Amino acid sequence: MSFQELGSLGEFIAAIATVATLLYLSAQIRQTNLITKAQFGHGLTHRLYERFFHTAKDQEFAEFIGKDWASEDINSVDKSRITFFTIMLLVDVFDVYDKVQQGLVEKKHLDMRVHMLRTGIFRSPTGERVWKFWKNLREAEFADWFEKNIVDPSTTAEFVKRMQEENPELYNELKGDHEKSENSFFRVD
Repeated sequence: MSFQELGSLGEFIAAIATVATLLYLSAQIRQTNLITKAQFGHGLTHRLYERFFHTAKDQEFAEFIGKDWASEDINSVDKSRITFFTIMLLVDVFDVYDKVQQGLVEKKHLDMRVHMLRTGIFRSPTGERVWKFWKNLREAEFADWFEKNIVDPSTTAEFVKRMQEENPELYNELKGDHEKSENSFFRVD
């Protein structure tokens, strides 16, 4: 075998090694992306668990969450708490929506938040004011999406009707005249 043939064989082996290296790096990048997505998802889920845990653990916080936030007799301290809690929820939705749009987390994380926010928080007087103030900071596409999926009472009414049909035992309080219901947490008006 001549030196030229050995050189050609060496180049061929180097080319195969380069392709193998690129395939390996591609697999590593894909794996890193999956791990990053999982970490973002875990962090977002942890946020929700923390809120649920605090509500379950802290009686005073649970009583605050359970109040009718559209009531006329909310004191100024609770109005401030409602405002900041609502802002926290809104910023959380901003973050999750952006991460879904970027492909960093699965849509289910956004769907969970939409499901909870359809309870009417952003149709309360404080929620409406918070949304009107913050919506100017977001692009029109997000504002339209938010209003259609969270603020629009007809979308929520359709959602509630579907949930009642699928889970009648869970929504007995909302059947008939919902204003007589003890449940002030889920607003359909």
